[in-house]
Amino acid sequence: MQAAVTVTPARVPELLLGLATVRPVFLWGAPGIGKSSLVREFAESLGLECVSLLGTQLAPEDLIGVPQIRDGRSVFCPPASIARDEPYCLFLDELNAATPDVQKAFYSLILDRRIGDYELPKGSVVIGAGNRATDNALARPLASALVNRLAHVHLEASPKDWLVWAANNGIHPWITDHLTDRPDHLWSKPPKTEEPFSTPRSWHMLSDALHSFGRDLDEETLKVLAHGTLTPAHATAFCGYVKIVRSRFGIDAVLKGDARWPHRPEDRDLLYYLAESFRGRLVKELPASKEHMSAAGRQIAYRAKALLVQLAEISVEVAQTVIAPDADGNPVLPSWFLVEAARDMPRLVEARR
Repeated sequence: MQAAVTVTPARVPELLLGLATVRPVFLWGAPGIGKSSLVREFAESLGLECVSLLGTQLAPEDLIGVPQIRDGRSVFCPPASIARDEPYCLFLDELNAATPDVQKAFYSLILDRRIGDYELPKGSVVIGAGNRATDNALARPLASALVNRLAHVHLEASPKDWLVWAANNGIHPWITDHLTDRPDHLWSKPPKTEEPFSTPRSWHMLSDALHSFGRDLDEETLKVLAHGTLTPAHATAFCGYVKIVRSRFGIDAVLKGDARWPHRPEDRDLLYYLAESFRGRLVKELPASKEHMSAAGRQIAYRAKALLVQLAEISVEVAQTVIAPDADGNPVLPSWFLVEAARDMPRLVEARR
């Protein structure tokens, strides 16, 4: 299902309070962005127990129950996890990944709030959740009758919301500090190949691992942990950030001339990280138009061009990442700076010889 309008996690509790208490709701979103946690927290806020059913691990009889003979007649008895006397939150996780037969078994629960003779207690809420087919996740089409009887909410990852949550939930400070500087690394689109990718969930896993290993964590183990949980480029950047934290070596020192670009092969992750920080600093400080640029801005531009030459002497590939366009081919740095850099590079290279 395509998202016409998306919401951040901070808005979900308010929407569920107005929607889920009157109609069943379906939360759409990429893997690992916190759908399940949001539902559990919402249920807790209402004082309801959250009963989770995982669509991919169910058979139809797990919902409708098995027949028993009562008074000479067969009666289907739903399982005790569903047939409760007190109101509760029924969370149908990965609903759109369930087989068609299981989805059909959910119909009566979603549409009529009942299975056989059992009816959900008044005050219960029904919430479904699932990934989108565009996320390379297992997803089957929902029947139009089911789609039309659910209120659909499309969730997006929000670095701001997640960092607020992280500050209150013991996420490792290396991660919160790094993502404060690089919020775009919180989430990446699931790859088509079988490799780790960055999500709020995977950053949480990495945080748990960092806490587990403690201060004695060595550089090689850090690389294993980061590359085992994050998008490769994000893992490299994070390892570079940790190296900076441990050595107190940063882009400010390079910009001021107090330090040079790291050039050792074993510091390539640090070089990539500093190049990304350099790019971000230029995006932030260089104006879109050169007109009326301050003296400080001109000095930054001149220093930036000199640093690009120095960076290219170590790695042309890394230097190109600083001035490269975004994923859609659009320039990230101001066009006037890119023109000046292309024009002045030969002169700056000659001056260093």
